[in-house]
Amino acid sequence: MDRITTLSNVRGGRPTIRGMRITVAEVLEMLGSGMKEADILEAFPYLEAEDIEAALAYAAKNFDHPIVTA
Repeated sequence: MDRITTLSNVRGGRPTIRGMRITVAEVLEMLGSGMKEADILEAFPYLEAEDIEAALAYAAKNFDHPIVTA
């Protein structure tokens, strides 16, 4: 997960791709809106396919929280 960084001085400490100004959430939103990986890479030429894979892996790892029941 070295492609995902969290720096207090970049995007308010949100998880970003390699310390750049694009967040994991923005990558996920693009994928969720139907953009293909190739479209994202064309729109953001400084991104690499591995960055998109890392964003998905980061989301999967951090999404699965235990369910609290009363």
